Amino acid sequence: MFKKLIFLAASICMASQAYAASRQDLQDRIEAAKTVLDQIMRADDKGIPLGILQQATCVGVVPGMIKGAFVFGAQYGQGIVTCRTGHGWSAPVFIRLAGGSWGLQIGGQSTDLVLVAVNDKGFQDLLKNKFKIGANASAAAGPVGRNSQASISALANAEFLTYSRSKGLFAGLDLTGDYINQNKDDTAAYYGTDIHYSDILSGKVPTKASSRRFIAAVSQLFREGRATK
Repeated sequence: MFKKLIFLAASICMASQAYAASRQDLQDRIEAAKTVLDQIMRADDKGIPLGILQQATCVGVVPGMIKGAFVFGAQYGQGIVTCRTGHGWSAPVFIRLAGGSWGLQIGGQSTDLVLVAVNDKGFQDLLKNKFKIGANASAAAGPVGRNSQASISALANAEFLTYSRSKGLFAGLDLTGDYINQNKDDTAAYYGTDIHYSDILSGKVPTKASSRRFIAAVSQLFREGRATK
């Protein structure tokens, strides 16, 4: 029974990675990510600190990330990321986030994830094809509260700050051991050609009309953060 459960978990993960998203799937993912950012804007003193947002070099959103467990715990999500360039925020790249944990656990949930790179090292990590949080990149559960004083120490000790959103509330999230990698197939499907993700995130690729609302939401958050300096 134990081996069957492991095989089932592995099969689900591989099937998810092999799934070719349609144009509508990708657009829905972008719109869902934009909705998460809208929630951040309306979170008032329960949202991501403005001091952190003004330091952001990249912002990733994984809407509806699935977490489940039955002896073997696993989490898997699909999302998008944009990075700050010399002339605004880049067009989005599609990403995957996956991880697992062992333990006597049972249950499942779906939550939204926000990943904020707060320095150039975090930006460089996102240019890689794949990296492991905690091993290849330092991350910390981000502080919550528009004017949180904890933001200064958090910025000093991590490349990424991570947040989850469930039932409208934001909270810090520990993603140590999870992997982030570029979803090349979805990115190519969205742009209609195989463009290297580093070219997209560095601002060399124009933002498509269908993702401008998401980029505008990120830009608005960044401007709100800069206004507090």
